[in-house]
Amino acid sequence: MGLRGRGIRGYRKNAPCITGRPDVAFTRWRVAVFVDGCFWHGCPDCYKAPSSNSEFWQSKLSANRTRDKEVDRLLREAGWTVLRFWEHEVKADIDTCVDLIEKALRRAGRHDPA
Repeated sequence: MGLRGRGIRGYRKNAPCITGRPDVAFTRWRVAVFVDGCFWHGCPDCYKAPSSNSEFWQSKLSANRTRDKEVDRLLREAGWTVLRFWEHEVKADIDTCVDLIEKALRRAGRHDPA
C-alpha cells in the first residue's frame, strides 16, 4: 500500500524548488525521498550494461552517482533526511519502503497519523 493508502499526506511530488528534485518531499518535516531507477543509477543487483556505446554509458552512470552523492550532501547540510530506494525495491516491497518513510517522518517530528 502506498503513501495515500496509509493515510500519509503533506508531501509534494517532483518538487523543482528542492535540491535534486526528490520524487517525494515532505517539506514541513524536511524528508526527501528518491526512487532511483535501476538502469539510470546503476543498481548493483539489476543493472546490465548496454553492449554498445559502453564508454558513454559508463560515464553517464558515474555522473549520475556523483550527482546523487552531491544532492544527498547538500540536502543533509540543509537539515533534510534523505531516503533513497532502488526502483526494484519499491516494486517488490512497497510496504517496507513506506514503513521506512513513516519512521523518518516520526524522527523528524511528525506525530499525527495523517
